Amino acid sequence: MRVLIIEDEQMSAHLLQDVLMDTYPEIEVVGKLASLSAAAKWLKENEEPDLIFMDIELPDGLSFDLFRQVEIKTPVIFITAFDQYALKAFKVNSIDYLLKPIDVEELHKAVKKYKDLRGNRVRYDNAVIEKLIRSLAKPSYKERFMVKAGQNLNYVQTSEVLYAYAEDGLVFLMAQDGKRHHIDHKIEELQTMLNPTDFFRVNRKFLVRISAIQKIYTWFNSRLKIDVLHGDDHEIIVSRERVSDFKDWLGQ
Repeated sequence: MRVLIIEDEQMSAHLLQDVLMDTYPEIEVVGKLASLSAAAKWLKENEEPDLIFMDIELPDGLSFDLFRQVEIKTPVIFITAFDQYALKAFKVNSIDYLLKPIDVEELHKAVKKYKDLRGNRVRYDNAVIEKLIRSLAKPSYKERFMVKAGQNLNYVQTSEVLYAYAEDGLVFLMAQDGKRHHIDHKIEELQTMLNPTDFFRVNRKFLVRISAIQKIYTWFNSRLKIDVLHGDDHEIIVSRERVSDFKDWLGQ
């Protein structure tokens, strides 16, 4: 049985190979590949293996993208550190999945499942694969904003933004140099444009960058008050309904 391993973590790839070859004398590991591009090249130039072990996240993209580049009829056992990926992997007719770190007993179960199903034709649904790629691709966030200064236009890098706020029907960005800039976006829009790891909407009017926060105080009615860099002109209160999520965000 010819097996191909597509896994960028060398220790995981070596462990997988060692366990397979020690346990199943009939297995021949025909390749260990560490990237999407290497896997695509190998599959185009070589006879298809009998079984593929495939990590979902590779350095140059999601392994699902491989199905766009090469027609794959071989059964696949996906390897992943993320449960949500593993569950979705079933929708592309994988034989099984393994969670990292790989458990030897689970590996044996996956190989047994492959053997039990061997001979059945595998058909991958291209529409489902496209949906998986789109849903699992890392989201992109805005890197800079066009700003207005009188009759002139300029830009501010997102990395320079300390916080954003709404005032008198307008929205402003406060930059690290203490200058504020008017932008043509609503706070609601900014919330989807900025990386939620870095920014949190503390109330209806303010979005705050975590690195801009200097002090946090308990406040009236189970709320929090925060001091931010260049925020002396504003009283920024974390609304009561957002306090729990704010604390989770601080500790993530």
